[in-house]
Amino acid sequence: MKKLAVLTGGGDAPGLNAVIRAVVKTAILRYNCEVLGVRNGFDGFVDEGGIFPLTLGDVRGILPRGGTILGAANRGNPFARKVMRDGVEVVEDTSQRVIERIQSLNLDALIVIGGDGTLRIALKLYQQLSVPVIGVPKTIDNDINGTDFTFGFDTALNTAMEAIDRLHTTAESHHRVMILELMGRDAGYIALYAGIAGGADVILIPEIPFHIESVCAKIQDRVAAGAFFSIIAVAEGAHPAGGERVYRMEGDQVFLPRLGGIGQQVAEALAASCGVETRVTVLGHLQRGGSPTAFDRVLCTRMGGAAVRLAAASRFGRMVALRGGEVVDVSLEEALARPRRVSLDSDLIQTAREMGISLGDE
Repeated sequence: MKKLAVLTGGGDAPGLNAVIRAVVKTAILRYNCEVLGVRNGFDGFVDEGGIFPLTLGDVRGILPRGGTILGAANRGNPFARKVMRDGVEVVEDTSQRVIERIQSLNLDALIVIGGDGTLRIALKLYQQLSVPVIGVPKTIDNDINGTDFTFGFDTALNTAMEAIDRLHTTAESHHRVMILELMGRDAGYIALYAGIAGGADVILIPEIPFHIESVCAKIQDRVAAGAFFSIIAVAEGAHPAGGERVYRMEGDQVFLPRLGGIGQQVAEALAASCGVETRVTVLGHLQRGGSPTAFDRVLCTRMGGAAVRLAAASRFGRMVALRGGEVVDVSLEEALARPRRVSLDSDLIQTAREMGISLGDE
């Protein structure tokens, strides 16, 4: 292995720089391999100045930094890229240009760090165009199958938990219902873990459609017991039974519709049904930012090193994964065969119910 490239795609997450650092240091120090950085996801293969050398000096000091020194593009799909042609925005397939650039660079491997969407692009490039890809799973939603945890999740979880801790004091002081809207389009891991860790009274997740009457009953029960405040953690993808998700921006053939507003909808419904005073906090991109936790830093370092070892062994079309405390590898096809969601019969759900936390469904 003489030359490899690394890119970061999709939304940013704490720990991306830690993976890049591990890839560069392992490739250079262990394999004497040249490393190239690809700017802004797959866009770097077609944009001017999108490829540049990565040296040991470039990754010095980046372990604790959030974000990514490579830049990311959560809409950078080479098979469907929005471009301007004669003043008109069109969608075109630029995958062949990506292949030609990869071939011209004489890459022995391409390490792709990303979430479900980015890794699906990597799998397609591998299956259809024989690109030598290795995947590293990144998403704060923790929704990639085949791995116990994705990096970025633990940091986002701690940020959400700290927000709940802070909301507790003001909720209790003013006898209010505090609603914290968290990320989680299809998987409710952040809301569930943070809700349990922060002592939320109600947790609403996409996997369990809720009834506002059940949420209201929980709040009224707390008031009757002398607790005049409540904390609700709600994932952005949560929705009422028989109802739709709440979006604040429509999507198209390239962009996914943008979720947002379920917290306010719940607040208004509770005010109408229970007559309680509510306040809504949307944590938003604060969950993506900041320095990664110790857990994420170690996981990122292990995964980055493992990705380089896979590349050196020419085991392409694979993804590094954490299983039972060990970093292993699985096929990208297996990892992406089905989405990872909160299991309704998991001990987490059972524990939440037994602790008296309402999930809005009973």
